Amino acid sequence: MLNTNLNSINKFSHNNDIGSHFLSSHSPTFLKSKTNSNSNELDAPPRKPRPPYIPGVISDPDYVRIFDTTLRDGEQSPGATLTSSEKLSIAKQLAKLGVDVIEAGFPVASPDDFYGVKQIADTVGNDVFPDGYVPVICGLSRANEKDIKRAWDAVKGARLPRIHTFIATSPIHMESKLKKTPDEVVTIAVKAVRYAKSLGCDDIEFSPEDAGRSDPEFLYRILEEVIKAGATTLNIPDTTGWNMPWEFGSLIAALRANVPGSSNVIFSTHCQNDLGLSTANSLAGAMNGARQLECTINGIGERAGNASLEEIVMSIALKGETHFKGQNSLGSGKIYTAINPVHISPTSKMVVEYSGMVCQPHKAIVGANAFKHESGIHQDGMIKNKATYEIMTPESIGLMRGDKESGAGIVLGKHSGRNAVSTRLKELGYELEGDNLNAVFDRFKVVAEKKKGGLEDEDLEALVTDSAYTLNTHWTLKDLSVTTGMSGIPTATVTMEGPDGVSRFVAATGAGPVDAVYKAIDKLVGVSVNLETYGMQAVNEGIDALATTRVTITPKEDGSISRGIVVNAQNGIKQRQFSGAGSDGDVVVASARAYVSALNKLITWNKRRKETAKREMEEGKGEGGEGGEGEGDKPKQVGDGTTDVGVVA
Repeated sequence: MLNTNLNSINKFSHNNDIGSHFLSSHSPTFLKSKTNSNSNELDAPPRKPRPPYIPGVISDPDYVRIFDTTLRDGEQSPGATLTSSEKLSIAKQLAKLGVDVIEAGFPVASPDDFYGVKQIADTVGNDVFPDGYVPVICGLSRANEKDIKRAWDAVKGARLPRIHTFIATSPIHMESKLKKTPDEVVTIAVKAVRYAKSLGCDDIEFSPEDAGRSDPEFLYRILEEVIKAGATTLNIPDTTGWNMPWEFGSLIAALRANVPGSSNVIFSTHCQNDLGLSTANSLAGAMNGARQLECTINGIGERAGNASLEEIVMSIALKGETHFKGQNSLGSGKIYTAINPVHISPTSKMVVEYSGMVCQPHKAIVGANAFKHESGIHQDGMIKNKATYEIMTPESIGLMRGDKESGAGIVLGKHSGRNAVSTRLKELGYELEGDNLNAVFDRFKVVAEKKKGGLEDEDLEALVTDSAYTLNTHWTLKDLSVTTGMSGIPTATVTMEGPDGVSRFVAATGAGPVDAVYKAIDKLVGVSVNLETYGMQAVNEGIDALATTRVTITPKEDGSISRGIVVNAQNGIKQRQFSGAGSDGDVVVASARAYVSALNKLITWNKRRKETAKREMEEGKGEGGEGGEGEGDKPKQVGDGTTDVGVVA
């Protein structure tokens, strides 16, 4: 699991009295590093404490709750399917980060989704930090009783459970998708909130989906009614990323001014990034009185993604005291959050590795180039004073730049030992131990023998992707050889070790060397899948550069494994995709590693579904949990997932 347990990070790990509100009035640089000769620790002024959590109430009007939906909206990104164990690891990291609310998933989507949310609620939702902080665990539901009951059953084990229910309110959604009149939509919304309250839930969030394109007068009406029914948080989604910041800010101000009972609830934002304005819209909402901002790690999510947690948090950390005083602001206008920013970089890396959703190099805050400088003018300024071109330090988000990027320059080559590799990985934000470190080091030694000039940071991170985060490995690639060329048929011989520990080999032909390898792997593993996407890139420059391959697969309808049909909260029924990544100096080997990684994820997910189905049958609960698109549709059946996977005689 990713961690940043260096002295400089450990100081902040479980201390929610120290963290995000570090901006000094004497310097533009956020969380300046003040090291001495004997310590790597960072000095930073304490932040304001987190107000006690009360549904619908925030005792300090300057405080902004951070609602993370990485595990729900983020996972709806094509190819970003997460296993239950991966979701749990991310949820634990989000708690370290200090988010106020974790939207753990959409429980009715499938038995596996229900189990994943329940597991997070029962564990992370009960892990109280020394200062009393424990995250709210939230489950999403459509506005019908089956969804709401399923969500409540999943989250009720948490100390602070929340149900988040929604229904569309824009004319195009009501007419084209729901085929409901405005009066019918209001009735459904009120009934949903009342039902959630009747179950014993006193923390209910309601979202008028596509509020950014809805008639404000209709929003006033429906929001008034759900407040009367018991809603405590009103989330205003710009579902299609349609609004400009001044439009969205004005909408929040208008709702606060015109909805009866608005002073008794918390207004929230949920902004999509279709026009690249999700962060700006969220901050505009905060300036106009929204006191919960919904976001995801790295901004992942449907289509162009969501508002990015790291962008929102660091913007508030740097500008919250000075730039949020406006005509419609709450409190003093000096807003703050309770995020521990030193956990931003490790959390970002974990989400990248588990989801397969890579950040573009120039991504704000967490991109690979966010703290790198190549221009001669910039380099000169950085040498003289880092504050000339950096408004925050990489250490402030948990990214240890290390001796190399500070001018010392450590080259990792074939003569480097385990300690040197481990130390550099820690500096990059990866603390690996035991088998995870051994796997990366073994791969490092193999690659270092072939690569001249040593391995760069990007090479090391590619090896981490390839080796350290392979959970629940059922099949392991042991060897392969291919023959190909302009004449003859491409042929691959592949040797793999199965879940029973026995090595097997098989030969296959294909249209090309990679196709031949994949067909051979299919024969050994015994799973029929569709290759949905295949991509490859060089990690860095040079003829000996490592290649990183990423693939996504889906089960075939006539395959030996469940198709994995699930419900997407906004786009209805879809088939699960499973991603895999692999790195090697040989592009064919890299391709094989990526394919095997994706197959292992698929096999693990299918086995989990079988276990969940068996457990529910024994408990007399039946399957439950699948649903179709639109309100009130009859749920669709999920594939039974009963076929055994693995050993081929």
